[in-house]
Amino acid sequence: MTTVSTSLHPGPGSARSGAGPVSSKKEGRAGRRLDRTYYWMTVPAALIFAFFLYVPFIQGILYSFTNSQGFGTYKWIGLKNYIALFQDDRVWHAYGFSIFIAVICTVLINLIAMFLAVLLNSRIAFKNGFRAIYFIPYTLAVLVIGYVFKYIFMVPLPALGQALHIDWLSTSMITSAQLAWIPIVFLTVWQSVAYNTLLYLAGLQTIDQEVYEAAEIDGANAWQGFWRITFPLLGPFVTINMVLSLKNALGAFDQVVALTGGGPDSATETVSYLIYNNGLTGGEYAYQTADAVVYFILLAVIAFVQLRFFSNREQI
Repeated sequence: MTTVSTSLHPGPGSARSGAGPVSSKKEGRAGRRLDRTYYWMTVPAALIFAFFLYVPFIQGILYSFTNSQGFGTYKWIGLKNYIALFQDDRVWHAYGFSIFIAVICTVLINLIAMFLAVLLNSRIAFKNGFRAIYFIPYTLAVLVIGYVFKYIFMVPLPALGQALHIDWLSTSMITSAQLAWIPIVFLTVWQSVAYNTLLYLAGLQTIDQEVYEAAEIDGANAWQGFWRITFPLLGPFVTINMVLSLKNALGAFDQVVALTGGGPDSATETVSYLIYNNGLTGGEYAYQTADAVVYFILLAVIAFVQLRFFSNREQI
């Protein structure tokens, strides 16, 4: 009976021992309370961010349903701008050209950047110096260096083509509707490779060298080490590089302004350039605002599809 009564009626010591976890939970909850300083820092920043980004974005969407020219009075016209977009051959050409050069630039940028990153991560002399040299193009303004490349494609290259008797190189590619995309792609790739190389280098630094040493012991050569170890482990960095490079290439603008100005005969107009040129200076403000909304939706869908596709490959 004594044993039973003890187990049913715990003594004072048992009660005190049960109070420990309760008090620790209360202390943990109190410790998780955020300092008001964080709110004073984040809330104003969020309001400023929303005021300068989301408010103009919503206003732009509303303008796309009007006939506004960017000033004066305007009327609500519903979906007429969007219907006209899908019937405009110039808009379709701009989208086709943007996607065309974006795909080429994305493939070339990532292939070259990964190749350079693997080389710069290997055991070579003056490795840091080479890294600095390859990163210089990213620090230069695209418009400034674009005019330099325009001179190269207008004068030295045609002279070289004439000396070598190469017909397609004897005249400036910038003046050719069929070849004007080449200088744009060349400048985009040349300027963008540096940043992607830096990201791939950061990814390579996360791979343990012991993995390569174990592969060498098993008889793996350099190509097998890259394809079976380096490339799979770089999966997350491949994903972010593909998304960023495609997004930047789809938004090509400075390259077009510096090299071709959308010509010849609107052959190199990208969507960004068309929105700027016709929307701000061509009297099509509301019409090109609708074009910008469609373009935003397209970019969001492409980014989402890319992330899902490459994320699935990472899991495999």
